[in-house]
Amino acid sequence: MPLVSSCDCPHLDCVGEITKEELIQKSHGQCQDCKVGGPNLWACLENGCAYVGCGESHTDHSTVHSQETRHNLTVNLTTLRVWCYACGKEVFLERKLGPHSPHTNSKPLPSSQSAGQVKAGLTGLKNIGNTCYMNAALQALSNCPPLTQFFLECGGMVRTDKKPALCKSYQKLVSDLWHKNRPSYVVPTNLFQGIKAINPMFRGYSQQDSQEFLRCLMDQLHEELKEPMPEPYDQSNGITVDEGPEEDNRSQSDNDFQSCESCGSSERADNEVQGGNVRMDDTNEAEMLIPEQDDIQANREWQKEKNMINDLYRAGVHGVMGGNSGGDMDKDVDTTTETTPIISSQGAIKVQGRTSVTTFSPPKNKRQKKYRSVISDVFDGTIVSSVQCLTCDRVSVTLENFQDISLPIPGKEDLAKLHSSTHQTSMVKAGSCGEAYAPQGWIAFVMEYIKRCVCVWFWGPVVTLQDCLAAFFARDELKGDNMYSCEKCKKLRNGVKFCKMQSLPEILCIHLKRFRHELMFSTKISTHVSFPLEGLDLQPFLAKDSSAQTTNYDLLSVICHHGTASSGHYIAYCRNDANNLWYEFDDQSVTEVSESCVQNAEAYVLFYKKSNEDAVKERRRVSGLFSMMEPSLLQFYISRQWLNKFKTFAEPGPISNDDFLCSHGGVPPNKATFIDDLVIMLPQNVWDHLYSRYGGGPAVNHLYVCHTCQIEIEKLEKRRKSELDMFVRLNKAFQEEESPVVIYCISMQWFREWEGFVKGKDNDPPGPIDNSKITVNKNGHLTLKQGADSGQISEETWNFLHSIYGGGPLVTVRPNISHQEAESSQSEEKIEMETRSL
Repeated sequence: MPLVSSCDCPHLDCVGEITKEELIQKSHGQCQDCKVGGPNLWACLENGCAYVGCGESHTDHSTVHSQETRHNLTVNLTTLRVWCYACGKEVFLERKLGPHSPHTNSKPLPSSQSAGQVKAGLTGLKNIGNTCYMNAALQALSNCPPLTQFFLECGGMVRTDKKPALCKSYQKLVSDLWHKNRPSYVVPTNLFQGIKAINPMFRGYSQQDSQEFLRCLMDQLHEELKEPMPEPYDQSNGITVDEGPEEDNRSQSDNDFQSCESCGSSERADNEVQGGNVRMDDTNEAEMLIPEQDDIQANREWQKEKNMINDLYRAGVHGVMGGNSGGDMDKDVDTTTETTPIISSQGAIKVQGRTSVTTFSPPKNKRQKKYRSVISDVFDGTIVSSVQCLTCDRVSVTLENFQDISLPIPGKEDLAKLHSSTHQTSMVKAGSCGEAYAPQGWIAFVMEYIKRCVCVWFWGPVVTLQDCLAAFFARDELKGDNMYSCEKCKKLRNGVKFCKMQSLPEILCIHLKRFRHELMFSTKISTHVSFPLEGLDLQPFLAKDSSAQTTNYDLLSVICHHGTASSGHYIAYCRNDANNLWYEFDDQSVTEVSESCVQNAEAYVLFYKKSNEDAVKERRRVSGLFSMMEPSLLQFYISRQWLNKFKTFAEPGPISNDDFLCSHGGVPPNKATFIDDLVIMLPQNVWDHLYSRYGGGPAVNHLYVCHTCQIEIEKLEKRRKSELDMFVRLNKAFQEEESPVVIYCISMQWFREWEGFVKGKDNDPPGPIDNSKITVNKNGHLTLKQGADSGQISEETWNFLHSIYGGGPLVTVRPNISHQEAESSQSEEKIEMETRSL
């Protein structure tokens, strides 16, 4: 139930002063009437009343107490949320839980009556129906300076045509949270609606997982803001160098961002043809693709041309695959005569009566471009996984990108193993791909080992964040049922697996696996995990060949969960970047807290930022250079986004002016209209200093719209129109054909990629037609796989697409005679059903 402000409840004057520590202590007690224990006990908040009673899950003595004593306010000792019996709703205390207590570690922020005094970044979020999981995640993310400063200072770069435009909703929310004159809380309605639109999990008002919300949000932000990474440019011949097949390596693990597809998930529902079939009826797709043709004589001539297409295709289709036409769609010498194009045996559209030729070159396999966004810049790191065969010493290595790391919480036996001498000093034989911790002095190690063992076996596990990291990166022996299939030995062998960090993210997001979800029930691991506020060192978990310079991290924010696996409440502790003080964000409530309060928190998700004192000094040095600016100096343009990295990153990396430049050195036409949002002008002395220190570039002292890119855009539009027009005509003829002898099948996945290309949603044409996923081999013959995501097209359409893109294999189906005798309105549906049942 959503929270309401304190002014809506007239009974708050009866609340006595009580600290959160006192409430937590009461939560370990029991109902004063029936002696039942927690969770979800309720404590009376009436001044001078110390009653604690059970809730509705038992005999609801807390309600009975309120009715008998007329004490209206009670607080849930698990979630620390307050209910007023008289008002019949949840209320907000404006942090009356002990701000004046001499033992408290918290200080209240100004209430809504003094909203003008609220400091930037200390704005609460209203709970709009069990959304504490979202509010805690948003506050933790909002207190990550590199990301927040991007949305505040580089707002002009937040552009997308993808629905639901979550990046714009998040930008508006960040602006509200960090505005100096905002009220004490804002309502994140637009962002919540956007999340629900892309992920049904968050629809409704049930409690959800805060970490899953974070992944969903950041995945969508990356998807909407991503841009292809620039490719090397060969200045000698003016072409982009092809470095071979590339992949969007963000798709290598389940917690990574998805690689780009030609049809975005938010738009695919509008683009898919009914039933997965390219033969279209009265759909929006048909209205877009199929123009009206009323001339019967033109249809007759078109039928002749279709026959000619097939004849020419059969005569020389294999020559298409070896064509070297270069794909220049701008070679039309004269287009004054309107004629009907036909497909030649060389895959070209010839205009009859003229000598001009527009050529189609079959492209290579479509390379998966690498993409980047502010999300990947801030949160992406790389883990290298190494598996060594213990027989032949062969080592196989895999690189995986990660956005966050999910760490196990080790138990007693795991801790004993982690801190045992055999684990500390064990190493694989010579040539090993990894090691455990660096060796220590034996006296210090023995003392630490004894201390650990005593604590573990007598007082329970004392778990640190370093223990969780060590458990994650510990070597894993592959033996027994989990033996390693060695490619060199060609057999199952005993092996050992190691994981190390290859590159470190600017902000490290750590998720502690507190919840275990079984088939019928879920449990929560409530073990306290101690974590440092400063100086988290990742050096022990770094790969030997890693180029990482900064390995120390300081804590930015913590998401905490109070309660059980089935019910509970999320809050966040965040360090304000402006004053370095810690605050508790509990929905609408924002309260200053001590460092000890943060360290005692039951952490669920932690955000750490790289700590580099040299970067702070460098920023001061550059600020001094601005004061020495001379009017006569040249002005240089620099990427606004890189400058934001310089201000907030510990390691900003090389200057990346490719953010606003094309591969030819000019401004891409599609970015020219908002170039002021992409660049900042610097005096020459500042540019020279930054360039000498960080490298990168290129140096830019004037901007111009790239003429080469403009020509390429025009060529691309010409090609799209030509392909689309030809497909429309062929598909129109196919629809009008009453009883086709044979129907050709095509992968809808490939067709959607092609469709995205000709509609301008993807600048890259698809690769060769790939029907491998819709076919199955039966007795040496390829047939359509049952339930395959396939569409039906005519022979002429297949020949047309294949002449341009190549690929295969060829898949055909023949309609049943009984279907041909049925009514034409029903025939297409039955043909589709028959096709899918083969």
